Amino acid sequence: MLPDARLRHAALALDTGTQGLLYIVGPLLVAALASAYNPSVALTVTAVLGLAGTTVVVLAPPSRRWRSTPSVGTLHGPVGRLTSPGLLLLFVSLTGIGFAIGAMSVWSIAIAEDHEQDMLLGIISAAFSTGSLLGGLVYGRRTWSRTTADRLIIASAAFLAGWLPLVTLPAPFAATTAIAVPGAFLTVVVACAYVTTDALTPAGRTSEAYAWLILSIGVGQSAGTALAGRLAEQSLTSAVLPAAGAAFALAVLLAARRQLRPAGHRPRGRHRRPLRGRHKTP
Repeated sequence: MLPDARLRHAALALDTGTQGLLYIVGPLLVAALASAYNPSVALTVTAVLGLAGTTVVVLAPPSRRWRSTPSVGTLHGPVGRLTSPGLLLLFVSLTGIGFAIGAMSVWSIAIAEDHEQDMLLGIISAAFSTGSLLGGLVYGRRTWSRTTADRLIIASAAFLAGWLPLVTLPAPFAATTAIAVPGAFLTVVVACAYVTTDALTPAGRTSEAYAWLILSIGVGQSAGTALAGRLAEQSLTSAVLPAAGAAFALAVLLAARRQLRPAGHRPRGRHRRPLRGRHKTP
């Protein structure tokens, strides 16, 4: 729907950020339903809302009008494979991002139980998603001079820094406030990851590459949830796990910095000037 690359970049940021609205309302609604009734009611409402949302997407005019257009590769030969080192390393790094999110989910449950405040689980998740929404709005409205790979690495470093205050085991109010910071930079990381994927993916394989991107985050999220669940009784370890996932993501991105740039991109740097006067005409 948006052929212009700059608008597409902004739209991806807004798409990621506005999903925060769902995670602001959703956890609060689930916590309220579970407290007022029981978890089964919350699960049923979740299923009904998910089905309704899927129906709206399927019946929306853009979905019904869209038709797959054969790419140049499919017309004149096999389409390129999704095996470039840059793409593979990007997907590996995103498992660390997902790991941090999954570990955060268990950590928020643990802190709610420690302070015997059921609503704290929904409030912490809502604060994280509020940061994500605000980050998407700010990032999508600006034009950035740095390359997408540089923005991805910087945002990942900020994402890691946002988790560090949790290691101090802050009080509920401080934890709720601090959790909005990594949420804000999560939007930037995901938006830049989408743009990087688009730039590194062969023609005709973009949708598949996006699916792998989402899968990478989901795999990491599952791993983070599983490990954090086993260590939930250890408060400090539970608080450290989100930062560990973010650190892994940043380390992989730093190692893959050159591979994340599209082919033909020449990084800025110092260039040798031709020596004047070397070849003089008589």
